[in-house]
Amino acid sequence: MSSGSVRYLVFDVESIADGDLISKVKYSDRELEGPAAIKEYAGELMERFGSEFIPYTYHIPVSIVAAKVDEDFRLLDIVALDDPEYRSHMMVKHFWDGWLAYKKPVLVTFNGRTYDLPLLELAAFRYGIAIPEWFNLYGRNYEQPRNRFNQDAHLDLQDIFCNYGATRLSGGLNLVANLVGSPGKMGVAGHMVQQLHDDGKLDQINNYCRCDVLDTYFVFLRAAVVIGKLTLEQERERVAETRAWLEENSDAMPVYAEYLKSCGEWQSPWA
Repeated sequence: MSSGSVRYLVFDVESIADGDLISKVKYSDRELEGPAAIKEYAGELMERFGSEFIPYTYHIPVSIVAAKVDEDFRLLDIVALDDPEYRSHMMVKHFWDGWLAYKKPVLVTFNGRTYDLPLLELAAFRYGIAIPEWFNLYGRNYEQPRNRFNQDAHLDLQDIFCNYGATRLSGGLNLVANLVGSPGKMGVAGHMVQQLHDDGKLDQINNYCRCDVLDTYFVFLRAAVVIGKLTLEQERERVAETRAWLEENSDAMPVYAEYLKSCGEWQSPWA
């Protein structure tokens, strides 16, 4: 593997609803306990919109996993922030401190524009963490990291596939991951995170987050081919190198072995 500097941070965030906040904001006259407030709000959302997903504004991060990638798109490492304590405020601080420490690498996400980054920004607000380099409100508009079209700061892969919202990418990360031979969902989905957290199964949440980061990384590699940053042959080399790295590290991180077992082989039409 490369020993180069970090050029990209491919990351994913898992979060849970803050029941106490929901109770204070939406049901202050009823004095509901946190779990009851979550259940009440989820039921209202299901009745109105057909989905129980509570908006990210009521969430706190419970897992942040980042893959460090060099300028040649080689994987350097994968880390779960604040492992094994998994304290929300420390995860958020480590994330923003790390972004600065690695000299503001490009953040790479899948749907991070509407979920992961707004969640981390609001968490910084909640925890009193200063991130002026990220907001840079007085810089030129096109240079501000939060500018939607500033891909030197943040590359949202979903934005690429749906042309910045012009169309809808039905199937999401699960679909595009499967197109390139990655497993996609492996028995855990986002809607299960709340219950896993309530049951104290933090390792399962972090394993799920790690696998989402791997899917995102492999999709990122193929996107790099499409936009002309890698050749298809180079992408295939990166995939082989990364799978070898996962195998080498599977004793320390058994979820990597499970991930590899679930991987398929991309069938090249050019063979």
